[in-house]
Amino acid sequence: MTGFDRQGALERLASEQFDVLVIGGGITGAGVALDAASRGLRTALVEKGDFASGTSSKSSKLVHGGLRYLRQRDLGLVYESLAERQVLLRNAPHLVTPLPFLVPLFGRDGVVTKSVARSFSTALWLYDLAGGWRIGSRHRRIGRDEALGHLPTLRADELVAGFVYLDAHADDARLTLSVLRTAVLDHGAVAANYAGVTGLVTDQMGMVCGARVSPAVMPGTTGAFGDVAEGPELSVRARVVVNATGVWADDVRAFAQGEHPHSLRPAKGVHLTVSATALPCDIAAVLPVKGDRRSVFVVPWPGSALTYVGTTDTDYDGRLDTPSCTPQDVDYLLGAVNASTTGRLSRADVTGVWAGLRPLLAPSGARGLSARTADLSRRHSVRTSPEGLITVTGGKLTTYRKMAEDTMRHVVAVLGDRGGARRASITAHLRLHGAPASPTGAASDHLEARYGTDAGRVRALAEGRPELLETVVAGLPYLGAEVVFAVREEMAQSVDDVLSRRTRAALQDARAAADAAPGVAALMGAELGWSPEQTAHHAEQFAASMRAGLEGAGLTADSARPR
Repeated sequence: MTGFDRQGALERLASEQFDVLVIGGGITGAGVALDAASRGLRTALVEKGDFASGTSSKSSKLVHGGLRYLRQRDLGLVYESLAERQVLLRNAPHLVTPLPFLVPLFGRDGVVTKSVARSFSTALWLYDLAGGWRIGSRHRRIGRDEALGHLPTLRADELVAGFVYLDAHADDARLTLSVLRTAVLDHGAVAANYAGVTGLVTDQMGMVCGARVSPAVMPGTTGAFGDVAEGPELSVRARVVVNATGVWADDVRAFAQGEHPHSLRPAKGVHLTVSATALPCDIAAVLPVKGDRRSVFVVPWPGSALTYVGTTDTDYDGRLDTPSCTPQDVDYLLGAVNASTTGRLSRADVTGVWAGLRPLLAPSGARGLSARTADLSRRHSVRTSPEGLITVTGGKLTTYRKMAEDTMRHVVAVLGDRGGARRASITAHLRLHGAPASPTGAASDHLEARYGTDAGRVRALAEGRPELLETVVAGLPYLGAEVVFAVREEMAQSVDDVLSRRTRAALQDARAAADAAPGVAALMGAELGWSPEQTAHHAEQFAASMRAGLEGAGLTADSARPR
């Protein structure tokens, strides 16, 4: 038992009394669990699916201030985001790294409109003044040739110049997992995935004092076959319950209130991956979307010959568990890139897609349906219900730590003097699990960039098993040892857990990930006790989901590789 194993977590959930129970294993819930546990509070977290399986694995994977928030005149949010960016660069330098961004300037006859150039220049100066300069450099204006050197397919006949500024990049799913492992391994919290909440527990006064949890029985653990099934229900006792479930927050609030509130307005964001041959770039870029008052990001995937593009920002009213990428989403993003470049991207160039939901706060007044989701605030909100349920909603990846700190103020108010609740937050200076001793120490290889100081433990799994140092997905750097580590020490329970979140293969190249499923399932089955039939079923189930996702997006699902 490593301290981060599911069976041990379920036993603790059933037997212990906690100060804080967090519902939701995305970045917000993980952040709350770490803040609470690092204060010395007895802390538990449950997640109905896999950790980060919702929005927190499907973002743009950027840790940034948000230039467009300046257009919304929300300088405070930019300032807060840039301050949190610096915290992450310091506390998780193996996972969060600086990333240059190019803002190209287009014009006619070699001349850019002065008002356009002035507008970008002013915005970038404000960005620097709000804290952007703390990353190590201010923005600078560059010439046409230098801009083309970074993104060679920009329309040279219209490109005049550009600006370059620094932001940061992160693997969102691994960041979430690292925050949660820090809470568990370093501060004694308990966390379990595939443990959904079916209701809340209240005391004689009607105050929330826990939750009913139904852990899934995972295939292979009790002879189960195929899909997961619900196991015996647990009653988890806690002095305070925090609802950090993102777009599902209103569902949990309904357990306490008896009726379903409508405080959120989910917005769908879609991204797609293409080969770097089709869209080469050595830094990220911000490209305008003509006629839509928006922009899209073009970002090189670190450590691969791939580039990803995103994001859309549209109203969503479908099932929260199954947002999908449509052919229209793909065409929107391809059209946005093609309007500024000469590469003429087509659906044949797309290797992977992903769709996530942003838990935006619904504006007041007719639920705000007249406003575009792109124009809604990315600020967060923390509320304590009359029944004592604390709900945190809204926000963004970059500000998760601040969201957690604000949430803990409400927790402290409910706990009062019990359980050491008045201890101040220490997360602003708390290095995440795996962070190297020196914040300036750059990762030297693939494993260090993903695991930090745990990279040696991953390599050690291959001692006497050299086959574990071989890659498991064609064209991508992920090793067999990473699959074994994901099962033994990162609570991975399914092929999807490994190929979608512990690694990012499914997002990068869905066809290659589907082809790799049998080999990955074999490695997992040996660790989890799957039968040959269960192993084959797991592999086919994952491959089928990859094919369905591609076909739903209007893309060919056969194994032929795009150019």
